[in-house]
Amino acid sequence: MKNNVLKGVFLVALGATSYGMLATFVKLAYKDGYTTAEVTSSQFIYGILGVLLINLFQKIVNKEIAQKASSKNIFQLMVAGTSLGMTSVFYYLCVKYIDVSIAIVLLMQTVWMGVLLEWILDKKRPSTQKIISVIIVLFGTFLATKLYEFTIQLDWRGIFWGILAAASFTTTMFTANKVALGISSAQRSLYMLLGGAVIVFTFSAFTQVGSLNIEIFKNYGLFLALFGTIIPPILLNAGFPKIGLGLGSIVASLELPVSVLMAFLILNEEVVFWQWSGIALIILAIVIMNLNFSKKEH
Repeated sequence: MKNNVLKGVFLVALGATSYGMLATFVKLAYKDGYTTAEVTSSQFIYGILGVLLINLFQKIVNKEIAQKASSKNIFQLMVAGTSLGMTSVFYYLCVKYIDVSIAIVLLMQTVWMGVLLEWILDKKRPSTQKIISVIIVLFGTFLATKLYEFTIQLDWRGIFWGILAAASFTTTMFTANKVALGISSAQRSLYMLLGGAVIVFTFSAFTQVGSLNIEIFKNYGLFLALFGTIIPPILLNAGFPKIGLGLGSIVASLELPVSVLMAFLILNEEVVFWQWSGIALIILAIVIMNLNFSKKEH
């Protein structure tokens, strides 16, 4: 049992770390002259191919046929997947205008957005524990985005896209845990990716000037697909059932420090003490939100 939990923690930590590496490499792709349309399109094309291969491999290895997705399942998953596509587009647009270390903090606003969405949709009033967590997140965000330096000039476009990315990511998490749970995670990933691809390719068609630079497929596409679209969902889907949603959410928050550390080491972004303090507070809030202080509370 203990080994199972440790294995789950390791898998979720590895998945979150993979996600944390993404934004830094998107920023490097921008520095090499690639567009958001090229970055997202290459990631989703490779991602769909990769997940298709995983589905084929599972069919060959597992002679017992897993439950096949019905047309209703496929439709629901593709609709849910549109928010996945929006998250990629919005987050990568955010990274274009502001530092990665600030963009990831904006994405983490999913913590309080999730509480708000749950309140609106499930008519479930947030507990004191959750309200305290939200207050800590907001204060941590104030520090992590350096808003205490009243002279700081943050590009409003970056903030706008970052908040939209957080909102769409909240929707992805909310729907992904409720839609077509009976079919395999590989099938679910595939149809959600196809739904996301509709958004990504539509965005590319309207924003890309001239043809796509196919060099992106050689230089960044495969890496972004592996660490953003293929590996993390597999690891997270394998790890979460072993450790549960509460501990899983805490371990998954590793994405935040990993993303900031990558930006600090590779992009030479300045990350000051108060920013690290804010990041620590956001992780603390996620821990508080997911700990069971009472037997009665879920």
